[in-house]
Amino acid sequence: MKQNIHPSVHQTGIVCVSCGTNWPISSTRKNLRVDVCSKCHPFYTGEQRIVDTAGQVDRFMRRLRTSQEHQAAADRRREDRRTPKKPSLVKEIYGEDT
Repeated sequence: MKQNIHPSVHQTGIVCVSCGTNWPISSTRKNLRVDVCSKCHPFYTGEQRIVDTAGQVDRFMRRLRTSQEHQAAADRRREDRRTPKKPSLVKEIYGEDT
């Protein structure tokens, strides 16, 4: 094995940002952090808890709300085009019973 070419190995730990769980490991990097671990991830715990560290859920909900508003406006415009502006001449002459 060649001398002085290999990275140094540190005794450090992986820390979960959500729940604070720490796993001691040996690594070439110091202070490893993860957003979600197996102790707090909804798939493993069975509960639906949203861990939003970067505001991703808020951004998604804002985009979803905007999209739904645009879709509703398009539906209203489409419905306005379908409804006739004036009553039909046939209905005007013969009445509503035709």
